[in-house]
Amino acid sequence: MSHFLGEFDCKLDAKGRLMIPSNLKKQLPDAEKDGLVVNRGFEKHLVVYTRKEWDKIVDDLSKLNQYEKKTREFIRYFTRGATELSLDASNRVLFPKALLDYAGIGSEVVLSCQFNKIEVWDKNAYDSQMDNEPENFANLAEEVMGNLGRRIDE
Repeated sequence: MSHFLGEFDCKLDAKGRLMIPSNLKKQLPDAEKDGLVVNRGFEKHLVVYTRKEWDKIVDDLSKLNQYEKKTREFIRYFTRGATELSLDASNRVLFPKALLDYAGIGSEVVLSCQFNKIEVWDKNAYDSQMDNEPENFANLAEEVMGNLGRRIDE
């Protein structure tokens, strides 16, 4: 599986359409045929998945025990607003107004690629989030990644 790479400053037009940057478009060869899915992020941003990735997520969700209230709530909140996106002839996608409002996205956005997804942030919100980098990023890296590759019995 390939992962998306890059960070792109973009602008939405007055109708809420975003032109996919050419360097990102190259990483989405099946987007025109299969489509994309946009959804709410865990923070106030949006997340774009390829249809194939979204289907994997939905498959995982369908395996959860829906007799448990917390599971039903999570599925409801996680999938709330999920919308299929199509590329038009100009390589633009139209974001639903309700999702743009949820994320507080204005005309300037940042597309931040992370593994199998593309986060869509209002530029000011993204800059603010990135300005809050931990004072000692090395400590955070050790805390999060320090046990990677270690056996449990060590």
